[in-house]
Amino acid sequence: MSKLLFKLNQVPDDEAFEVRIMLEEQGVEFYETSSGNWGVSLAAIWLHNESDYPQAKTLLDEYQAERVLRMRDELAQREAEAGPDNFATRVGRRPLQVLSVLVFIALIGYVSLAPFIGMFGAQ
Repeated sequence: MSKLLFKLNQVPDDEAFEVRIMLEEQGVEFYETSSGNWGVSLAAIWLHNESDYPQAKTLLDEYQAERVLRMRDELAQREAEAGPDNFATRVGRRPLQVLSVLVFIALIGYVSLAPFIGMFGAQ
């Protein structure tokens, strides 16, 4: 009987690919289901034999623990290369984006406060 091993909804393609490769290398028979044309079905990796589940679950748990450490290291390395992320560095990296956000904030503030500012000036 088939057994669900790993849901693929919102899983990055590289992670799903690595899980497939890992299962194939270990000789675990599996198949996949897609989310269908409208995305309402369950995209997942299923085991053909329920007896393979303990081995596959152990492999998957070990892989995911290793992946967490690897992703944390990559994120820390990217953050170290990018330097501190504060307002000054954002202005330096994307001045037009920062300027457009500030203009938008000022416009929303003006539209929100304009009726009240006129009311106080009339006295």
